[in-house]
Amino acid sequence: MIELISAQPAWFWLCLGGLLLIAELLGTGGYLLWSGIAAVVVAITALILPFLGWEWQGILFAVFTIASAILWRKWLSSRKNVPADEINQKSHQLIGVKVRLLSDTEEGFSRARLADGSWRVYSELPLKAGTEVIITSVDGITLHVKPCHDDNSSVQGDQ
Repeated sequence: MIELISAQPAWFWLCLGGLLLIAELLGTGGYLLWSGIAAVVVAITALILPFLGWEWQGILFAVFTIASAILWRKWLSSRKNVPADEINQKSHQLIGVKVRLLSDTEEGFSRARLADGSWRVYSELPLKAGTEVIITSVDGITLHVKPCHDDNSSVQGDQ
């Protein structure tokens, strides 16, 4: 068996990488992903540079595993963190989005088209249809809005 692995090191690393990635699919939480990717990279390296000994391949595997885990951690830390209380509240991600009113406000309420739906909006100021507003907060299914300062009231929203 050892002779077979020594004769075809690229296949060994490719199989090891495949097994690690399959084990990752079973739910290890990311621990085997980077080792699996590193093993596949070492397999490609062994195909390109067949003169590398098994010692250097093992060193490359360790280096690639550590480097990929460090790069992943760095990428994760650079991502925007969502507060824990807003994880499952997609509507709170609407704050700051600009929309146009579909109708004049009546007693402060109107409707606005957002993506593929129509949302109920509330404004403290009376506004005309087509007014561009910005979402300031979300209360249940009601979007609280205020008019944008750079608004052109003559432009109508798509109704």
